[in-house]
Amino acid sequence: MRVLWAIGMVIAATLAASASGYGFRFTSIDGGEINLSDWRGKPVLVVNTASLCSYADQFGGLQDLHERYGSQVLILAIPSDDFNQELASEAEVKDYCAMTFDITLPMTEITSVKGPAAHPFYVWVRDETGFVPRWNFNKVLIGPDGEIAGTFGSNVAPEGRQIAGRIEAMLQ
Repeated sequence: MRVLWAIGMVIAATLAASASGYGFRFTSIDGGEINLSDWRGKPVLVVNTASLCSYADQFGGLQDLHERYGSQVLILAIPSDDFNQELASEAEVKDYCAMTFDITLPMTEITSVKGPAAHPFYVWVRDETGFVPRWNFNKVLIGPDGEIAGTFGSNVAPEGRQIAGRIEAMLQ
């Protein structure tokens, strides 16, 4: 079993190294898949989140961007417990975010963003840029060309000039 897991991780890392940002899929918190290729030619903002983090107020900014840009930009929340600040289940995360922040933006299932269990998207980001989330609410902006347009730490507000300003420029 361990050998199969290792082979799978090598294959995933190899595929990730040759892909653009649109070459990845995530399992939706609602079931089904979120396929980044469905957003080809549009900006995509991927944010690792945690419900119990002190930066959780950024959910408001992420939701604002989701409402502002609608189908022009994918704002994707990736709940992660890599920093021990996420609730125990997808159902709890979904309910908490809906009740506390009125979240309607797409969210994935609880997903690892660092270390050996990291999702292939984060392996690709690491291999391309050296960027690995060091805390919750780190952000990766994929440009319309599928390349990484920027990486941002927790303290960068999603609706601020550094991120929203870049998205605006990409849409013009």
